[in-house]
Amino acid sequence: MTDTPHFPLSAVVGADDLKLALYLTAIDPKIGGVLIEGPRGMAKSTLARGLADLLASGQFVTLPLGATEERLVGTLDLDAALSEGRAQFSPGVLAKADGGVLYVDEVNLLPDHLVDLLLDVAASGTNLIERDGISHRHSAKFVLIGTMNPEEGELRPQLLDRFGLNVALSGHTVPAERGQIIRRRLDFDSDPHHFCVEWESRQRSLRERCQTARSTLASIPLDDQALAQITERCFAAGVDGLRADLVWLRAARAHAAWRGASAIAEEDIDAVAEFALRHRRREQAPPAPQHNQPQAGQNANPGEGQGQWGEIPAQALPVGARREVPSWPKKP
Repeated sequence: MTDTPHFPLSAVVGADDLKLALYLTAIDPKIGGVLIEGPRGMAKSTLARGLADLLASGQFVTLPLGATEERLVGTLDLDAALSEGRAQFSPGVLAKADGGVLYVDEVNLLPDHLVDLLLDVAASGTNLIERDGISHRHSAKFVLIGTMNPEEGELRPQLLDRFGLNVALSGHTVPAERGQIIRRRLDFDSDPHHFCVEWESRQRSLRERCQTARSTLASIPLDDQALAQITERCFAAGVDGLRADLVWLRAARAHAAWRGASAIAEEDIDAVAEFALRHRRREQAPPAPQHNQPQAGQNANPGEGQGQWGEIPAQALPVGARREVPSWPKKP
């Protein structure tokens, strides 16, 4: 951790759903990370940075938007290769994020192959590099947090599905809450150190609660009764694939650990349902418009009556009469 004070997570006003999703992912990183959707200025990076303080390493790494694959996974150390003539691995962003938080802002603007690579490593916890004459494997167990503004572009469905949880933030905050947010931000900006000292006890309690939940997570069984409820509800939601069932079950167990329970209850399943289903739920197709059948007595022949003229029948013109064509003035 750095000595630079950061806004404590316990002092963030509102965003309860997002904070809960972050806690669950910190308790069980196998959930697969959190994708946050929402407009700018909603404290997404503040929440992500605050989450890093709850982890053992406290490491917070940001992936630049223009990062290359070499910068992400690591590559050959050119200095060692040129000066000493030996192949040596130079670690990338994934190695630096091990044990902490990897924050990817505007993940929907990253190239698809980098997003796919990120999600692969986040799910496995291991980064394997075989390129440039080197073969190297290292641990990469981090909490992946991605943000996106849907107005700037969407993720492909197959990449969207690979994010464990999905939370959408609304930009419309009630006035009382907005005022409280601004007041706390002003207090932090005026004296960051003093502000962090004031919130240290609540931040410590939050950190201890996360650590206790992580230590008891393995003792909570992934029982068949909870799995049966989840599979039934995933089937009813029409989700594709089986990742939703797995993520939902793991998130429910993490929520039980967060509560301090010894088994998964129905309230745990309900608490994380929208997180797991929001980006996987299949949209219902709108019903096809029903065309009115021609009623008896109406002319169904399109050749007669010059098509659909509504309820007004065509007016008969006198035979032999010459229709006067209006003379429109020419444009100057």
